[in-house]
Amino acid sequence: MQTELAPEFQGTPEGQEAEAILRKCVHCGFCTATCPTYQLLGDELDGPRGRIYLIKQVLEGKEPTRATQLHLDRCLTCRNCESTCPSGVQYGHLVDIGRKVVDAKVPRPAGQGALRWALKEGLPSPLFGPAMALGQTVRGLLPEKLKAKVPPRQDAGRWPTRTHARKVLLLAGCVQPSMAPNINSATARVLDAAGIQGVVAPQAGCCGAVKFHLNDQEGGKAQMRANIDAWWPLVESGEVEALVMNASGCGVTVREYGHTLKDDAAYAAKAARISDLTRDLSELLPELVPALKGRVKAPGGVVAYHPPCTLQHGQKLRGGVETHLRALGFDIQVAQSESHLCCGSAGTYSVLQPELSYQLRDRKLGHLNQLQPRTIVSANIGCITHLQSGSGATPVRHWVELLDAALAPA
Repeated sequence: MQTELAPEFQGTPEGQEAEAILRKCVHCGFCTATCPTYQLLGDELDGPRGRIYLIKQVLEGKEPTRATQLHLDRCLTCRNCESTCPSGVQYGHLVDIGRKVVDAKVPRPAGQGALRWALKEGLPSPLFGPAMALGQTVRGLLPEKLKAKVPPRQDAGRWPTRTHARKVLLLAGCVQPSMAPNINSATARVLDAAGIQGVVAPQAGCCGAVKFHLNDQEGGKAQMRANIDAWWPLVESGEVEALVMNASGCGVTVREYGHTLKDDAAYAAKAARISDLTRDLSELLPELVPALKGRVKAPGGVVAYHPPCTLQHGQKLRGGVETHLRALGFDIQVAQSESHLCCGSAGTYSVLQPELSYQLRDRKLGHLNQLQPRTIVSANIGCITHLQSGSGATPVRHWVELLDAALAPA
């Protein structure tokens, strides 16, 4: 797809990157078949191909409108289209550029702007934990819509105290320690059982995804730099062999630090190194399974697995969780229909686009419930919380919690 950038974008890093991405697009339309919003709305402008044209027009000088902004807002950034695209179009990077340009030109309604500000400042804030604790205390009194965002209080369990020669960095994350603290401690316990020590750098915080994808890209980059600074002494000394992410949304963001900070002279090399060292927890399963075999007593019943978009499309990791948990005796199954489609969580999407988000959630749960599971598992805190809000009595957990609970004491 040929494009002629408007003078204001010629020679800029964003313009050059967008032009290179657009050049790959052949406008074939394969992406529309796997786009969740196109499936729901049937509007070309609510699919990747239409959004690409909107972004192209803006970069060529056409003035964007509130409608342009809305079509870009409705994108979940699930990147399913990238898995489908035969030309390798990096749509996720292009839509980040498009949103930044459009938001700079199109003012948002005051209420929407305030909500987006509250999300990008509140979720990564140290005040989020106390606020969530208060919400959990009065959860029974909350309206149903708000209650869906406040999971019941969870016991984190013990953090292992043994030391091991093999060490990996873990990212606590911004919302996970408050909403589902057992995920992090379960991760540390499973690694410990396999002879690997999980280390947390206290100065590291939010991965930067929340701010970056709410168009505070500079704020997101500042959080990325702060994390690199917190991790670098352990990385540079060789004390840790990898950064292991148990939230696939954080994982895809940290894996792209090298790309996001490529034009930052002070951090580009360090960011690239961090990206190279980043692994999703599921990538350790080939090592964990032999070490844990014989210690796992898998309970009966079907476990329905929802692979997050950030794992299967963002990180291009497919099949590992099911294959390796089956080797440990779990009856883990993936929905027979639309297992590739987003559940509708998508970071803050369920707050900003609730109508579409809950349609996708219910559609996903309909497919998962056909498996008649005793438990649903996923690999990202957003997906877990979102699915749990509509799953009724069926618990939704991280797969590592399932594995941890089935481990016999050493």
